[in-house]
Amino acid sequence: MKIVYFAWVREQIGCDEEPAPEGASTVAELVEMLRSKGGGHAAALADESRLRFALDQQMVKADAGLDGASELAIFPPVTGG
Repeated sequence: MKIVYFAWVREQIGCDEEPAPEGASTVAELVEMLRSKGGGHAAALADESRLRFALDQQMVKADAGLDGASELAIFPPVTGG
């Protein structure tokens, strides 16, 4: 699975995408694994309430399972204007 980042999440982490680490079964577990990398990952992913998630372009909550997904997108809430 690959992880793609958007907006200020991408800017803080410092890359557009990266392969997901092995071993997580939910979005929340994967985010915790990424957060534990420290640095930009820890800063960008510190507050899950400021993040949105999509598995294979379908919006999901942090407790969603990762089974069979090929892409996880992490991004801030989007507002119109």
